[in-house]
Amino acid sequence: MRFLHLADLHLGKRVNGFDLLDDQRFILEQVVDLCAGRGVDAVVVAGDIYDVPQPPAGAVLLLDWFLTELAARGVKVLAVSGNHDSAERLDYAVRLLARQGVYLAGRFTGSLAPVTLADDAGPVEFVLLPFVRAATVRHFLPDAAIRTYDEAVAAALATLPPAGGTRRVLVAHQFVTAGACPPQTAGSESCAVEVGTVEQVDAARFAGFCYAALGHIHRPQAVGCGTVRYAGSPLSYSLDECGAEKSAPLVTLAADGSADVELVPLAPRRAMRHLTGPLARLTDPANVCGSEDYIWATLTDETPVPDAMARLRAAYPNAMKLDYAPRNAAPDGAARTAAQVRRRSFAELFRDFFATVQGRAPTQAELDALNALREEVDPCGR
Repeated sequence: MRFLHLADLHLGKRVNGFDLLDDQRFILEQVVDLCAGRGVDAVVVAGDIYDVPQPPAGAVLLLDWFLTELAARGVKVLAVSGNHDSAERLDYAVRLLARQGVYLAGRFTGSLAPVTLADDAGPVEFVLLPFVRAATVRHFLPDAAIRTYDEAVAAALATLPPAGGTRRVLVAHQFVTAGACPPQTAGSESCAVEVGTVEQVDAARFAGFCYAALGHIHRPQAVGCGTVRYAGSPLSYSLDECGAEKSAPLVTLAADGSADVELVPLAPRRAMRHLTGPLARLTDPANVCGSEDYIWATLTDETPVPDAMARLRAAYPNAMKLDYAPRNAAPDGAARTAAQVRRRSFAELFRDFFATVQGRAPTQAELDALNALREEVDPCGR
């Protein structure tokens, strides 16, 4: 069995006001060609198919085109909802789509039923676990002791029938850690940052699967071991990701359940780059290359340059951002502080704030109360 692992498509995404729909189609065309050229049996999509719960029409049409192209080639699709998706909307016409080999899981409804595909070695079960919160699973399994996302995922997986030796692949969209080690984020995620460890799911929960195809984190990486893996987003969705290399894991599942993972590079229609230097040098025709790329320019001119963005866009029409860092200027304390804040987790910021106001660290009961409040005010988990 050979399948391609995708995640975090974020169809309909805009970055700094730029519509990326054409860039997303360009990547999906590569995926379709890759499936045809490498004998791919299935494509798994681990959540955040859309960027918003009510996506623009162009994003819906792009997904329709993508699924149709794959189905026409006999490539199965197995996808789950992410925290950006509307679970209910993704569940529309799921039984009809399943007849075409397109399997979508938008909502968790109390139990998990694997989708079974087969190769020459026998059946392979794909377990589709949509994005779940602790409250979601508690609603369907009120007798289970569920306070954290880790306990919620464990309870959901416990509803599976015994594997009985059958090869199993998990598709999920959660914040997964290896022990105390969180995954490396890319800068474009809007995943909820955990207070304490309430939203973390331990990768050890997936020990019984041949491969765990994860979504939620945009930087491609393994979590704990090579078979528990974030595919990462197929495009850079933040200027913090300038120069990032994107790929898709191509997984070959052997008869004994071992998984060989090959990271297949994905080439964007336009690169996202960060340029630094005086405006005159950056816009000198002799220095301009990749003029259609998405550009973040940091100018080192001693004083602000009139019409700087207009002059930059004359050389780079898709320039997204312009800022200044004069060579001889003292460091900007406010900017430095803001950058330090962005690098810290919500948990760290809350603990510092609480200690400043109350003169002591928050208790676990107080952290639990805050987590419960966050679940009420942020039902999408973003």
